[in-house]
Amino acid sequence: MREAVDDFADHLSRVRNRSVHTVRAYVTDLVSLLDHAVRMGCAELPELDLAVVRSWLAKQRTMGAARTTMARRAAAARTFSAWAHRTGLLADDLAAPLASPRARRELPTVLRADQAAALVEAPSRQHPGPAEADPPTAHPDGVGLGDDHGTVAEPASAEPAGDGPAGAVLLRDRLLLELLYGTGVRVSEACGLNVTDVDQARRVVRVLGKGGRERSVPYGVPAQRALDAWLRDGRPALLTPGSGRALLLGARGGRLNPTTARRIVSGWAGAAGVPRVTPHGLRHSAATHLLEGGADLRAVQELLGHSSLASTQIYTHVSVERLRAAYRQAHPRA
Repeated sequence: MREAVDDFADHLSRVRNRSVHTVRAYVTDLVSLLDHAVRMGCAELPELDLAVVRSWLAKQRTMGAARTTMARRAAAARTFSAWAHRTGLLADDLAAPLASPRARRELPTVLRADQAAALVEAPSRQHPGPAEADPPTAHPDGVGLGDDHGTVAEPASAEPAGDGPAGAVLLRDRLLLELLYGTGVRVSEACGLNVTDVDQARRVVRVLGKGGRERSVPYGVPAQRALDAWLRDGRPALLTPGSGRALLLGARGGRLNPTTARRIVSGWAGAAGVPRVTPHGLRHSAATHLLEGGADLRAVQELLGHSSLASTQIYTHVSVERLRAAYRQAHPRA
C-alpha cells in the first residue's frame, strides 16, 4: 500500500498539478483511510470497499472533524478511488457514489475601506529608529526585522526611508500590504512573485495561482509608488547572492515566506489600531470593496483567480449583509 500512496502523490503533483498543500492533505487523508482499512481487516488494497470508506468517514465525524474537513476527506477518497481504478489497482471506482457533506459557507470578515487604508499606510508612518534605541520595539512580524532580529521601528510622520535594513523592511512591508489589498492576490502568490513578473509600464503583475493557472492582475498608483521605493531603496539593502529574482525579500535576503508575511499583516493591523486581519482577510476586503464600487462579478472572479463563479459570489452576500445593516440602522421602518 505504501507504493500506491507514493504513486498517488506523484500523480497529484505531476499530472494534476496540485499544490504542495493539497498533495500533503490528500496523502495524509489517504494514509488515514488505509490505516483504518487495515484495522477493518483489509490486508491488500483490492480488498478496500465502499463500506470501509464510509466507516472511516463516520469515525472521523464522531471524532469531531469539521464539515469542511469531512468534505476534503471525501474528495480525497474519491480522487484516489478513481485513480486506482484507472491504473488497475482497484477493480471498481468504489468511492464514486460517495457524497460529500456540504460545507457551510462562512461570510468572510472584511475591513472597512478606511480601516484597510489605515493598515496599508501604517508602515509609512514609521521610520527606522537608532540601533541603540532603548527600549527596543519589535517589528510587527514578531521576530525583529522580517525574519531576522534587528533595529527598532519608531513612530514618525515621514515616508519610510530606505537607510539600512530597518528602513528596507518597512518599505517591503508597505509593498506587501499594497499588493495584498490593492490586487487581492493570495499571500502565497504575493510571496512567489519575481521582479520579472511586474510590468511597470502597464501596471500589472503576472501571478501564478492555484493549479498552475497564470493570470495578470492590475495594481494602482499607490502600489506603484511603494514598488518604486522598494526597488530603489529597499530591495538593494537586503539583496544577497541567494536572493535570485524574488520580488519580496526577508531580512536575511531570501524570498519572503508566507508565514512571515502573515505575521507582518497581523502586526501592522495591531499597530494601525484596526481589527486583527489575515492576508486572506485583505483579499476578502479587496473583493468586497470592488463589488461595492460597482465592479462586475466576473471581472472580480478573474482578478481573484477563482475557477468557479460560486467562489466569488460569497462576496455579494457580504455586500448585501452590509446593506441590510445600514438599512436596519437608518430606515425608520426597519
